[in-house]
Amino acid sequence: MSGAALAVLIVLGPLLLAGGFVLGRRTARPERTSDVGTPVEHATFETLHTASLATPPLRAGLTEESARKAARRLRSLLGTDALCLTDRERVLAWDGVGEHHGKHVMDHVRGLLDSGRDTAFAGGCGDLDCPLRWGVAAPLTVDHRVLGTLVAYAPRESAVLARAAGEVARWVSVQLELAELDRSRTRLIEAEIKALRAQISPHFIFNSLAAIASFVRTDPERARELLLEFADFTRYSFRRHGDFTTLADELHSIDQYLALVRARFGERLSVTLQVAPEVLPVAMPFLCLQPLVENAVKHGLEGAVTTSRITISALDAGAEAEVVIEDDGVGMEPERLRRILRGEGGASTGIGLLNVDERLRQVYGDEYGLVIETGVDAGTKITVRIPKYRAGVHGT
Repeated sequence: MSGAALAVLIVLGPLLLAGGFVLGRRTARPERTSDVGTPVEHATFETLHTASLATPPLRAGLTEESARKAARRLRSLLGTDALCLTDRERVLAWDGVGEHHGKHVMDHVRGLLDSGRDTAFAGGCGDLDCPLRWGVAAPLTVDHRVLGTLVAYAPRESAVLARAAGEVARWVSVQLELAELDRSRTRLIEAEIKALRAQISPHFIFNSLAAIASFVRTDPERARELLLEFADFTRYSFRRHGDFTTLADELHSIDQYLALVRARFGERLSVTLQVAPEVLPVAMPFLCLQPLVENAVKHGLEGAVTTSRITISALDAGAEAEVVIEDDGVGMEPERLRRILRGEGGASTGIGLLNVDERLRQVYGDEYGLVIETGVDAGTKITVRIPKYRAGVHGT
């Protein structure tokens, strides 16, 4: 079974079992025929719709706010008189009758939080009008850790409710695990951006400032312009908001970087840019192209006696924007490139290439990794394909 199929079964399995429970409750009390089909079909659609409404809050993690938003939907899903969600310390949300039972919930689930096993308990109280006489609690787990509990109450003991509560709790746990994966992905992207920022070489900063200083006496106006370029480049590279940017902003930062490089190398570096205006608003991962251009400059100028030529193009390719960065430098052996992209190039070799390749694959899928053509003394050509539209990818 493929990973994708297994993921679908993990998400839908508990949901369909819980749906069966609600189907049983509703088909036992026949309702009028609906326009959407038979009563069974109508109940199925209603169950799936209720589950879909509970999903977005849960994808924010187990918090007081997300629990409050999800509790009513989960209670409707189970068709029970009352339901509450807890973390390991307190009740996060209560929905339904008998809220005064909330002060005893943590006593009932204390053993469950340690064992991770479903538990049932008598929930009677002194209020003769209170319908809550029995409860069942199931753990909410992420990566084998019990984060909290789902507790359902009913007027009497019910094996069906006990099983349904356990299945719904497992479905909730899947949503919480997906929320944790989203947070892990965000932390990973942030860590990778920090790694790229750390790669902005102290030598580049020193050389840029030295080049600027060399113009202070001979050409003060150019020194001023370069200083502004340097300030804007570093401000963009170290900005603290957003995982994504636009192709226009990324290319503008690259232009500033190249202005600083040309101030140092002068006519030894020749750069050609070809940009289609219609791709400038396309959103893409932040700081994704600059390391590739830096790689082209480095390898283009290695051993160059005369002029190194770098070509940067950003063109419209239908549903995608295609960015190509090409240099006529020393290139490298294909096997060495493969080692770099496997993370085997060493602590100071090709970190930028590996970092960008991994981030593109994480955001868009494996088919959007870097395409690199190179050979010894044959230069290097790097192609980046960026979908024009992708859910969750928005430039800032």
